[in-house]
Amino acid sequence: MTGTDVPLDIPLDAAAESRRDTRIERVETFLVGPRWLFVRVQTAGGLVGWGEATCEGRSETVRTAVHQLSELLLGRDALRIEDHWQVMTKGSFYRGGPILASAVSGLDQALWDIAGKRYAAPVHQLLGGPVRDRIRVYGWVGGDEPAEVADHIREQVEGGLTAVKMNASGRMSPVATVAELDGVVERVAAAREVLGHSGDVAVDFHGRFTLANARRVAPLLEPYRPFFLEEPVVPENSHLLGEFVRSTTTPVSTGERLYSRQEFLPVLQAGIAVAQPDVSHAGGITEVRKIAALAEVYDVQLAPHCPLGPLALAACLQVGFATSNYLIQEQSIGIHYNQGAEVLDYVVDPAPLSFVDGFIERLLAPGLGIEVDEQVVRAADKRGHAWRGPVWRHADGSFAEW
Repeated sequence: MTGTDVPLDIPLDAAAESRRDTRIERVETFLVGPRWLFVRVQTAGGLVGWGEATCEGRSETVRTAVHQLSELLLGRDALRIEDHWQVMTKGSFYRGGPILASAVSGLDQALWDIAGKRYAAPVHQLLGGPVRDRIRVYGWVGGDEPAEVADHIREQVEGGLTAVKMNASGRMSPVATVAELDGVVERVAAAREVLGHSGDVAVDFHGRFTLANARRVAPLLEPYRPFFLEEPVVPENSHLLGEFVRSTTTPVSTGERLYSRQEFLPVLQAGIAVAQPDVSHAGGITEVRKIAALAEVYDVQLAPHCPLGPLALAACLQVGFATSNYLIQEQSIGIHYNQGAEVLDYVVDPAPLSFVDGFIERLLAPGLGIEVDEQVVRAADKRGHAWRGPVWRHADGSFAEW
């Protein structure tokens, strides 16, 4: 040991001595607008970690799951993150699925936040240290007509972004009409016209397309060079993904509705180019980091799904700063879902999440790297929310994918 090396477990003062007691003492949840679920974990030594367990449209159910899982954590050492993850995910005979995975995700993020604060280091430092100094980000744009798409993209570019994502379509017939096909092409063409050769547009099929429609549309979009085509089929039809991948030269992405390495393996084998796990749905920082390692074996990049709140975004960024095959990060500042509350409303200082030339600079503060405004969060929880996704139907009255 050199003269400058200080063991992390040696306290420097009385306050540090108190923080050494990292037994989990309390777990709280906060249902905050517009559609998020925050998790707060406190240790006996007073360290507080925050995470996000949002599962859009099912957050009240996840809230119950978080409190059930907390029975496995209370009184135990918060720093045993991997062991807690193993027990939370495998400690019941019935496992997996979005509810349990989202509950684990929020708790896992909070434990990493505590670990970072205990060791006075950002989470990415605990994951092996930074491999980059900034992460490129993109924003979502709406608009049913080409002119609206163009206007919304201009707003994002003026806000400092160099990449956007848009839905390919609204409700889509099982076998698309000529008008539906032309509408997809016209909207993507409008996006490319605004972005020119220097910006990127990802096109989200959102699971609304049948395989036949997806295969038909993909070649029509190739002249506009999409960044990637997202979720061309619903996740339960992942066995069809390889056929779609082989039908286009455009990179294909999926993963926001996959919840483990095991579920990602078949789509990686199918040839996707971009994996999109959600750090609040797929087991938190612990599992997303492992998904990234598995993806690297298949020469696949990560672009995590995150149309969520500030804690999910910060957790994603922490993974990204320590992960070599990290392509870009979704974020939802200003997204149309955010009605009544915004991403930055819940942080004391929004500066760490500012865009600089289309990037977010490396977060340097301990833990997740942002400071939660606890007073605002507690007030928002008193109002709560009951966000639900829409239910769509085709013209004949049958169910349509949203």
